[in-house]
Amino acid sequence: MNLNQLKLFYMAAKHGSLSAAAEAMCITQPAVTKGIQRLQEYYEIKLFNRFGKKMALTDAGEVLYGIAESIFEMENQAEESLRDFQQRKRGFIRILSSESFGSYYLPFIINRFSNANPRIRISVDLLPTEQIVEKTAALSNDLGFISYPVPHKKLFMREILEDSYQIIVPPGHPFALKAVIEPEDLAGQPVIVHEKGSAPRKSTEEFAGKHNINLTIPLELSNNEAIKTAVEEGVGIAIITRRVVSKEIEMGKLRAIPLSDPSMTRKFYLIHHKDKYLSRPLQSLIDMVDHWASEYSRGLR
Repeated sequence: MNLNQLKLFYMAAKHGSLSAAAEAMCITQPAVTKGIQRLQEYYEIKLFNRFGKKMALTDAGEVLYGIAESIFEMENQAEESLRDFQQRKRGFIRILSSESFGSYYLPFIINRFSNANPRIRISVDLLPTEQIVEKTAALSNDLGFISYPVPHKKLFMREILEDSYQIIVPPGHPFALKAVIEPEDLAGQPVIVHEKGSAPRKSTEEFAGKHNINLTIPLELSNNEAIKTAVEEGVGIAIITRRVVSKEIEMGKLRAIPLSDPSMTRKFYLIHHKDKYLSRPLQSLIDMVDHWASEYSRGLR
């Protein structure tokens, strides 16, 4: 099979049009058209159906596209591996992360990594877990950090950190003097919660169901900063990981009290494509994530 013709077909299918494929490859549209025609003529099979200006893959085209995608993903990884050896300590790492891990855990890891690898540039985008999984499976980024496990046939996934949930209250709250909070203590208390579908919300609802508690929910918020502010203002208490409120605790704005239920924890997971080439800088970052997480779990952070 002529790989140049296969690449023309793949790019046309990926971009949805001949003109977009031509632009992406910096060649003329007739060159794309001619290459695909020759591929179809050689195998005497139609790969695209045309509907006016639109085009869609035939059944044969769908099968070939899946194979071509794997081939050119491997080609990209081969180029990346050689570039890594060529550039040595230079590089660019693309990370996608859930809001909590990316805001309250990852910055400390990146700071340590950047000090040791000043010529490696890192970008971090905060996205919902589902989008992180989708983009990582499409090789759009190097690493992903997610808040709950999402099995995917194209992805490698493992737990990297488990943090405990605690009750946060303003300093003047009666709970502020407690050493530990029992589940029944929450009965009748106004509890500010995260939005539905989020990992903290799921954990809170599971906790309430496990201990037969009917939570009083005065407010539902979509991010940790808003929840912390609401607790500071006395709107209610909240269930959140201690790391998220470490600064407010140091400043005396909030108190964090452990829950007696040891199962109330939040886990974070690292993911990357199973076929992803782990360059030396990327593997170094993964090792640093593991080291920092181990330190944090031992209470050193």
